Amino acid sequence: MKMTSWLGLTLIFLLLTSSVCAQEKQALGINNMKTLKIQWNRLMTEGQTCPRCGDTGKEVEKASRSLEQSLAPLGIKIVLEKHELTPEAFQQDPSKSNQILINGRPLEEWLGLKVGQSPCFGPCGDAECRTVEGNGKVFEIIPADLIVRAGLLAASQMLVNKPETSCGPDQKASLGSQQCGSIKDR
Repeated sequence: MKMTSWLGLTLIFLLLTSSVCAQEKQALGINNMKTLKIQWNRLMTEGQTCPRCGDTGKEVEKASRSLEQSLAPLGIKIVLEKHELTPEAFQQDPSKSNQILINGRPLEEWLGLKVGQSPCFGPCGDAECRTVEGNGKVFEIIPADLIVRAGLLAASQMLVNKPETSCGPDQKASLGSQQCGSIKDR
């Protein structure tokens, strides 16, 4: 499915679930704000980063704003953390630079992509820096739409993983109700 179709369906889902009444939101566990954390790591040398990381930074900001607007009605706030790698840490593992984690999980894991590498320049010197690969494309600059897609997947997981009710193993509470009923009756 094309990225725009997938995002369109996801946004329809988010819009529908954002119009759920207050009782249903409470039953779904979305009245309390949850936090979706985006962590972006990049090499910084004397306040400078390479163009690849600099452009990814703009994309991370753009994605963060988009996710904030989309997920706030669902009770999910976005926290963006920008971590600076020291030159020493970068030399030990250049693949940690330009890495994006969504709720502690690498972006490529959320999307089924692979990590690659390609030559870089600027503060990175001639190191082989991180890329993300998938669908026949190599991304040196991580585009906002990939970050948004991973963020929406993480958010949907946060909404699905709600606290258990006090119902027994063969029972389930109905939406908006604290009463338990047999799963076989449904």
